[in-house]
Amino acid sequence: MNSQKTVITGGCQCGAVRYKAESLGRSSVCHCRMCQRAFGAFYAPLVIANGLEWTSGNRRLFASSNVSQRGFCGDCGTPLSLENFDDDQIEVATGTLDDPEIAPPTLQINHLYRCSFTDAIGELPEPDRDTIAENEAWNAKVVSYQR
Repeated sequence: MNSQKTVITGGCQCGAVRYKAESLGRSSVCHCRMCQRAFGAFYAPLVIANGLEWTSGNRRLFASSNVSQRGFCGDCGTPLSLENFDDDQIEVATGTLDDPEIAPPTLQINHLYRCSFTDAIGELPEPDRDTIAENEAWNAKVVSYQR
C-alpha cells in the first residue's frame, strides 16, 4: 500500500504567491455579484482547501464584505482565495490549482444570481477548422510569462 500523501499545490499567474493544501473539500461555482466582480467573470470557481499553507510570497487581502475577505496576488492581480472571518474555512480559486482537473465543480452556489446566458455556454458553436488553425498558429507564437 502506498502511504505517500498527494500534495496539492497552486499559485498565482506570476508565481509570486504559492500554496499547498492537504486535501480538497467541496468544489463549487458561485454566481453572486461579489464573486462575478472579484473574478471578472460570469461566476467564480472555488474549492475548499483543507490544511492550506501559503508557501511563498504574501497574498494581499481585501475585505469584500462583513463576513469574508478575498486574497489576491499584489503583483499580477490573480484572485486566489475567499476567506471567512468567522471560521478557518478558506476556498481557493480552482483555476489557481496546478492541476484544476482534480476539483471539478459539484455544486452551484447563489444560482439565483447567475447570468441568464451561462446555462447555454456549452451549447455555443465550436470554431470551424480554419478558425482552430488560426488560433493554434497564434498560440504557437505566444511566450507565456506565467509560472
